[in-house]
Formats: sequence, C-alpha cells, structure tokens
Amino acid sequence: MMTMACEKDEDDVLASFDCHNVEPSYNLEIKAILNRNCAISGCHNSSSQAGGINLGSYMAAEAESSKARFLGAINQLSDYEPMPRSATKLSEEDIKLLTCWVDHGSPEN
Repeated sequence: MMTMACEKDEDDVLASFDCHNVEPSYNLEIKAILNRNCAISGCHNSSSQAGGINLGSYMAAEAESSKARFLGAINQLSDYEPMPRSATKLSEEDIKLLTCWVDHGSPEN
C-alpha cells in the first residue's frame, strides 16, 4: 500500500504513515474514533452537521473521507479548520488509523 503524504508548503505537511499491515475498518476502529471526537452533539453528527459535514454513519463518513478537508482538518493543517474544534488534537495513533483507513479506500468492514 502507498504511504499518504501531501505537501502544501514546507511547514504544512499531512502526516505520513506506513499503512502496510494497518488496515482499519469503519466498524472495528474508525466509528469509535469519529463517535468519540467528531460525530457528537453540536458537531458532525446526523442532526447537527456543523459546516454541512455529517460523520454519524458509515455512508456519510465514507463520502467525507474522500475530501481533502477530512485529513486536512484532522491533521490541523493551516488551510483547514482544525478539528476537533476547541479540543486537543487527535492522538498520533488515531490520526494514523484515519489516514490508513482513507489510504485503503475507507472500508466498512
């Protein structure tokens, strides 16, 4: 599998991970990360949809994961609104799982 990396400028680089042998699925890892940090009341759940973003179901999260803003916000790159808002940046492990999930095509199972 390829390693995700996207340079915007010298100081603004998307986290790069070796996703070989790291194949998270929505149901086993990603749903819990999103539900704990993103798809919460007032943010990106199916009722709130802050910024028009819904991460409250697999179909919604999978559709959003293909957009640059998904990983850009999670990595808190300068051209994106840092997420989660008003909270600590996600752990390196959670960012790795989300990045590898996207890298592997955002599988459900």
